[in-house]
Amino acid sequence: MTAYTKLKTALSQHANCRRTRRAIAALPPELAIEDLGLNPYDAKSIARRAVYG
Repeated sequence: MTAYTKLKTALSQHANCRRTRRAIAALPPELAIEDLGLNPYDAKSIARRAVYG
C-alpha cells in the first residue's frame, strides 16, 4: 500500500466517522434510546466502533 493510498483511506475513514457521529448525535433522545437502543451522548464512541471496528 502506498503512502497516498494510506492517506486517502485515513481521510475517508475520518470523514465517515465524523458524519456518523453527527447523525447519531442529531437523533432525538427518545427515538435513539427506545427504538434503536443507542445513547446519543455516546455518539463519538459508537461512530468510532462503526467505522474503525
